[in-house]
Amino acid sequence: MKKNKTLWLPDRSKYPEHDSNGKPIVDLQSQKHTKLWQGPNHPGVTGNMSLELTLSGDEIVDAKTHVGYLHRGFEKLMERRTYMQCFPLSIRMCVPEADSNEYVLSTCVEELAGIEIPEAAKWLRTLALEMARLQVLLRVVPGIGATLSLGLGSQWGMYMREQILDRFEELTGGRIYHMYMLPGGVRGHLPDGFKKRMEQNLKDIEQFVANIEDLIFTNSVFKKRTVGRGIIKPEWVSQYGIVGPNARGAGFKRDVRKDYPYLKYSELNFDPYVGKDSDIYTRAQVRKHDLLMTVDLIRQILDKVPTSGDLRAKTPNVLHWEIPKGETYVRSESSRGEYGMYMVSDGSKYPRRVNLRGPSYTHAVALLEKMLINANISDVHAIMVSLQTCPPEIER
Repeated sequence: MKKNKTLWLPDRSKYPEHDSNGKPIVDLQSQKHTKLWQGPNHPGVTGNMSLELTLSGDEIVDAKTHVGYLHRGFEKLMERRTYMQCFPLSIRMCVPEADSNEYVLSTCVEELAGIEIPEAAKWLRTLALEMARLQVLLRVVPGIGATLSLGLGSQWGMYMREQILDRFEELTGGRIYHMYMLPGGVRGHLPDGFKKRMEQNLKDIEQFVANIEDLIFTNSVFKKRTVGRGIIKPEWVSQYGIVGPNARGAGFKRDVRKDYPYLKYSELNFDPYVGKDSDIYTRAQVRKHDLLMTVDLIRQILDKVPTSGDLRAKTPNVLHWEIPKGETYVRSESSRGEYGMYMVSDGSKYPRRVNLRGPSYTHAVALLEKMLINANISDVHAIMVSLQTCPPEIER
């Protein structure tokens, strides 16, 4: 009779020791370490990036991120485009939430040109930004569960997202790229019946959140795979410039809409949720609360948005529009955190310099390399999705 063979288990006594910063002292040439590449077509993020992981058993002892697969040179191209020609480039810097790019670019031009947009346009811009946030969160919140094989919630979320894209199509004519906000204002009022249809969508989304609460957030498997994993240390928040839901999940109340109110946010009633445990589960909770808060904000906006009135301030011929010399920085709160644009004008019809400040570089490159140390290989996907990065935003 054959004896039962003992299952092979890693000898943890041979694992490298850790230095004072908690990072393993790794001999990367040692045969007891395995080099593993994930990507560049990684399912955990929108866009292309890759991870170079060094493993000791199933534990990550070193991690390096690699970007550059999507570089298109948009910022340089803008230096030889008129201000209006910059818009098709800017909205492709982060495809899932192109409206934030529209807003910061439009506002940069307006501030340099000294243009004040009409009140109705401010309300409609606020609505478009919150609708953009809503459709992103409908994909991201259940998407964290999908990385752990809880895919049903993600399918529900994509169905609900399609309803919001239908509303975008009614309002702007496009589902993904909208080109709704342009220097001077917006392109149109709300169509007939829009408020009624949106209200029904919001009710359906509230029911969807209640369903994923039972399906995902109270699921014992989801909790075991997310609680206490993917920790963001408090000192990293300031060290790496962490913003948005990732900062709020670590106990820092950072929201541009509250800290530096713009458009009509000062007239809206909302209080961003702040977690304290700083793990994957907490970041998922923060985004779930952001989803519900966005539903409430859209309701408030629909109650106050004018149905008539001017939508555009008078602007010169856009083909020959020479913006006065100057520089400005405009920030907004995207679903990922602070999203800003710095623009310099030299008085010509082309911008002298355009620079985008997005949260994805600090989150997906600098921070991720620190977070993955000592993590299990099976947690990589969930950690990446919980950071909600957008590699196209890095490749600009």
